[in-house]
Amino acid sequence: MAGLNVSIAFFFLVVGVCQGLRWLSKRLLSPGAYGCLARELAGSLQLCTSCLELRMLLEIGPWGGGFGPDVVLTLLFFLFALHGASFDGASANPTVSLQEFLLLESNLTATAAKLLAQAAGMGTGWAVTKLYWSWELTHFHLIQNLIASECSSSIHTSLHHAAFVEGTCSFLFHLVLFKLCQSHPIYRVPALAVTVTFLTYIAGPFTGAFFNPALAVVTTFHCSGNSFWDYVQVYWLGPFTGMLAALLLYQGNIPRLFQKNLLYSQKSKYKIPKARVGVHVQDNEPRQKRKGQKSSSEPRA
Repeated sequence: MAGLNVSIAFFFLVVGVCQGLRWLSKRLLSPGAYGCLARELAGSLQLCTSCLELRMLLEIGPWGGGFGPDVVLTLLFFLFALHGASFDGASANPTVSLQEFLLLESNLTATAAKLLAQAAGMGTGWAVTKLYWSWELTHFHLIQNLIASECSSSIHTSLHHAAFVEGTCSFLFHLVLFKLCQSHPIYRVPALAVTVTFLTYIAGPFTGAFFNPALAVVTTFHCSGNSFWDYVQVYWLGPFTGMLAALLLYQGNIPRLFQKNLLYSQKSKYKIPKARVGVHVQDNEPRQKRKGQKSSSEPRA
């Protein structure tokens, strides 16, 4: 359990450092630069380091530490709940940023800045985690360094099935995200954490259940077993297709591309019967005239 305690301490240290980075950048940068660059970079750094350490525990923990996947899934839930509470609006996920662009919530420049910040944050997180593992503070890290050069692909099924699994995970994740976007954080954060944990439990044995293209790049793209194009199909095209499907199902259209609703008819909730209003107005005119005639025929004092 000593090795597990070191990993938990590492999680809290990373969250604290990233929180300090957010606090400092919020005071030094403009709101636009903070929202598009610093916030996404800190969130991606936090997410990448946590997921790499969790992946190491998942692979080595059962036989190197004597604990099963239930421990890792419990840690995953609490970590994503902590991420949701501390990310300050960052997504650390390219499909979410592209979704905001398609919904006209972000322009092209801001979206490109977010994607670059996410890539930089993921790359920095990978470098920091590699440095942390090189210190070999636990026997987990020692084993990880020994097998790091021989890592294998996270795809353990056919390519079409793997792409379908990642696309389905992305589809369900974005649907939940749509439904909870206006909810209070006290409900949204644990609901998203439960969703990520459930999807990881179901889809993890097939693809690793990343449904995050940037995270998949630093985690499994360098491993042997599949070509670069295979990884692109599964971890880029799959999640992007799932996001588009969720957007079409929830919105009925893609506002950035076309305004016409393809799935749902836009009917006004309140309708005014024009013909009846016109008749009512015409019927009122004689009454008003009669009232006017009556008032004019009254004797004056």
